Amino acid sequence: MKATYKKYILDFKKPSGTSRGILNQKETWFIKIEEAQNIGIGECGILRGLSVDDRPDYEENLKWACDNIHLGEQTLYDRLVDFPSIQFGIEMAFRSFHAENPFILDPSDFTNGTSGISINGLIWMGKPEFMQAQIADKLDSGFDCIKMKIGAIDFDAEIKILEGIREKFSAEQVTLRVDANGAFKPEEAFHKLKRLAALDLHSIEQPIKQRQENAMAQLCADTPLPIALDEELIGVYGYERQKQLLQQIKPQYIILKPSLIGGYRGCDAWIQLAEEQGIGWWITSALESNIGLNAIAQYTYSKNTIIPQGLGTGGLYSNNVSSPLEIKQGMLWYNLLQNWSFQF
Repeated sequence: MKATYKKYILDFKKPSGTSRGILNQKETWFIKIEEAQNIGIGECGILRGLSVDDRPDYEENLKWACDNIHLGEQTLYDRLVDFPSIQFGIEMAFRSFHAENPFILDPSDFTNGTSGISINGLIWMGKPEFMQAQIADKLDSGFDCIKMKIGAIDFDAEIKILEGIREKFSAEQVTLRVDANGAFKPEEAFHKLKRLAALDLHSIEQPIKQRQENAMAQLCADTPLPIALDEELIGVYGYERQKQLLQQIKPQYIILKPSLIGGYRGCDAWIQLAEEQGIGWWITSALESNIGLNAIAQYTYSKNTIIPQGLGTGGLYSNNVSSPLEIKQGMLWYNLLQNWSFQF
């Protein structure tokens, strides 16, 4: 068995804004393992400035993993604990290698094309008219769950945008989520959550920056709006530390991004702890190409969750890998009439 990797730059169709800045490109790395006629494909994707493995020695460790692929999936996974996106890429590649079809990692009604996955429509930050245009497009496309990134423009302007949706659609008609990406200051967060809660929102992701456990715990205890931890989970390793974090903060939800928390095994660990403590969860992509998104979607479907997931990122790039993944009426589907066009 041998393994190789290559870097690939994904180009956004339009600049995409978050509270951490504007995204124009995203780096990712593909892994291919092969033996005889069998191949397996994985993706290692980081988010600069966010992923815990955004380090100068990232590619060095990716090369080490490929050079030592003979050690096997479990040994490599254990030794790459500081590189969760490489862990996920290795897991993905081995699962792909052992599958009958390297792109069907978890056969199901989803991969048969007979069942879809409910997803939220993602609204990027920008000028109010740009955000309103995105919302109109998502609603026209059949989405009944909208996730809007907030925290980069004037808060009153963001409130007005959300009010505009609520004037037309009730909470029963359209579910609204917001994601602050840690943009609020602890001393202002509760006041802002009260204003958002008045608009019948489903939840807010990461209202304040991570690693402020006491402040986040107080916010989750007092909040008028359900809070979902996202960045808070990144870099938190080990059962006891993860359990302690959830017990201390007591969030209403957690958000799981496999590339940021150690892939399938990382998600499974957090899900088990969350369910033991009565905490809700959903799964979100971390802007991977369609290779990674495909693996995440198939894994997500296997969990039998019914709330909308964050898997609507496949159409962001002008040079994404062509795939059977498509979005129809607010759901992600696997279209068997479409082929993969992946070349390593």
